[in-house]
Amino acid sequence: MDLKDFNAFIEVANHLSFTKAAEHTYMSQPSLSKSVKKLEEELNITLFNRSTRNLKLTDAGNIVYSQGQQILNLVAELPTLLEDLVEGVAGEIKIGMPPLIGTLFFPQIAKNLQSNYPNITIELHEHGAKVVEDLVDKGQIDAGIIVLPTDTEIFNVQPFISDKFFVFVHRDHPFATRDAVKLSDLKDEKLILFSKSFTLHRYIIGACKEVGFNPMISYESSQWDLIIELVAAKLGITLLPQSISEKFSNDQIKIVPLEEPPLLWKLGIVTKKDSYHSFALKKFMEMFHK
Repeated sequence: MDLKDFNAFIEVANHLSFTKAAEHTYMSQPSLSKSVKKLEEELNITLFNRSTRNLKLTDAGNIVYSQGQQILNLVAELPTLLEDLVEGVAGEIKIGMPPLIGTLFFPQIAKNLQSNYPNITIELHEHGAKVVEDLVDKGQIDAGIIVLPTDTEIFNVQPFISDKFFVFVHRDHPFATRDAVKLSDLKDEKLILFSKSFTLHRYIIGACKEVGFNPMISYESSQWDLIIELVAAKLGITLLPQSISEKFSNDQIKIVPLEEPPLLWKLGIVTKKDSYHSFALKKFMEMFHK
């Protein structure tokens, strides 16, 4: 069996369309059709149900798709295995993380890696946590830094940061003179939160509901610095991890500890279980055990 035929079949199965697969590969639609037909003849099975309007994998097709992905992944890992053998601790690792996590922590991570392993480079992929998990699961990136919890049956998890949430208010706000604020005290406040696509958005709303109220949201933004400016303009208050307070300076803002209950922003580094870890990736992961 030809690897080219497996590649063609996997691409068609991913798109469930010969036309769409041709648009996303270097192969023409006739070439894709020929490769899939050849694979069906060699295996003596039917891979796709072509009687419906849209292509569907047969039961046998599903098995070949699963095994075919593993075969192609093993072949793709071969250069990395040989590179490790020849060059030792060197090479490139692909790391994914949400933009907020990247802004707060990636510069220090890159600096530490450069100091300890100057021959290892990082290719950074910035996506939401769910996309990062999916990329790690598919083997398209080596590791991801995400908001926990996650599926420990699929991923190895190395805890990275456990960061407390604080209440960020304007210095004229009544909360500014307090030593601490309870989460339930925020029930009548206008909250400025990260956008709905952020895990933090869902986490804060869920925490508010657990203490008995639905939060009033005045603004949403994907940018933490804009959220701070909105608080400084007295348009609401916000809840943010303490790490953000180290990234800005605004004398209009007062940061007040949150208690009852304390909220934690837990981050972890995930890799796919039972997958090959290059020497470079192993050394990268070891940095977080120290």
